[in-house]
Amino acid sequence: MTLKSTLETASNIKYDIYLDTLNEDTIRQISLDQKEPERMLHHRLKCLKIYNELQMPKYWPDLSWLNLQDIVWYAKPALDNTWYATKREDVPQEIKDKFDRLWIPEAEKRYLAWAWWQMDSVNFYHKIKEKRAEKWVVFEDMPNALQKYWDLIKDHFMTLVAPTEHKFAALHGAVWSGGTFIYVPKWVKADEPLQAYFRMNTYAGWQFEHTLIIVDDDAECSYIEWCSAPKYDKSSIHAWLVEIFLWKNAKMRYSSVENRSTNTYNLNTKRAEVWENAYMERVSGNLWSRATMLYPCSVLKWDNSKTDMLWIVLASNWQDQDIWNKVIHLWKNTTSNIVSKSICKTWWISTFRWLVYIDEKAENSTNNTKCDAILIDWDSVSITIPNIIDNNWESSVSHEASSGKIDEQKLFYLISRGITTEKATSMIINWFFNEVTKKLPLEYAWELNTLIDMELG
Repeated sequence: MTLKSTLETASNIKYDIYLDTLNEDTIRQISLDQKEPERMLHHRLKCLKIYNELQMPKYWPDLSWLNLQDIVWYAKPALDNTWYATKREDVPQEIKDKFDRLWIPEAEKRYLAWAWWQMDSVNFYHKIKEKRAEKWVVFEDMPNALQKYWDLIKDHFMTLVAPTEHKFAALHGAVWSGGTFIYVPKWVKADEPLQAYFRMNTYAGWQFEHTLIIVDDDAECSYIEWCSAPKYDKSSIHAWLVEIFLWKNAKMRYSSVENRSTNTYNLNTKRAEVWENAYMERVSGNLWSRATMLYPCSVLKWDNSKTDMLWIVLASNWQDQDIWNKVIHLWKNTTSNIVSKSICKTWWISTFRWLVYIDEKAENSTNNTKCDAILIDWDSVSITIPNIIDNNWESSVSHEASSGKIDEQKLFYLISRGITTEKATSMIINWFFNEVTKKLPLEYAWELNTLIDMELG
């Protein structure tokens, strides 16, 4: 049985385009199928060349189980859709069934201003509230946005994260497909969340979505990305890239929940450029995956810019989570806060790194970093690696890290009130994560807490 037939049997979906060889022909086919400008094709081919020249990063977790010769790089389901549906009833039933089971329609009906679904390389559903569309807010999938807004995208695409940065950034630049483009015009406040749901369904597959967000002067935006993948008996790869530009006085809350299966290698780089008086808030949850290498960064480029970075991490059973937060203070009166919460269970390794760089021009800048870990058993490992470079004597930097077992007194108190040990443990863990989960919309906080309960059970 071929890899393609195995995939179609496992997912119950037929595929029209199926590319499992990484070469120039594959890159040209991806670009052709997404109807891209010629300049984007040249960018892809350049990235492929860089990818072939770069070595695997030596400081990352063990990637020896990831066979890059056995990955599907692009797959387009053979379904009757021209691009994507704007009504849920027009979505192919086999796709709709998968997303219905994930409660995505409920969250959309109750809370979201926009939503879309992407499976593998293709977006299948896109919905936007009219009152937001009338304000000229742009919310498109990246392939479609390239055709409509090329003049805006071309000066921003992969300018914050260069393909030479590491091997998987170059790989992303070569084979990216799908993703999100958001542009919020000046003075517009998109206060209701936008949302995209990415489902990696392919056997021995991938997802290389690209998120590009531009929030103009005095504008506001809130955006949620939820990612998931089923478990197969072959390794999968997710190499995501996110670039966010916040101009003067802009505000952005970027929320991300990644619920990956334990055969997935989750290799992501996310970066924001924050200008004068702008505020960037990240709220992220990372669950499972064989190995996660997540490297977010905020560059505070002008006076009074600010960023908050809030993370929760959970996994078990030989999984390796490596989170490396970076904040670059380049100008006066800039502020950053980093909070990380992790749970270690059953031979799991949690590594939390941070780099705080304060330039000599960054007078009166402040950073506070806090990293807490709970070790459920005696076999797990929590590692904290700080790197602080402070070149300005008027700035202030503080950091703390702690790790330990669940508080036995709290556990005993709950059990003495008739609560089971499992439920009491879950309550303590959810309280531990509350500093981060309270920043998520209610439906997403509830689902995240449910996933945590499932893992601890």
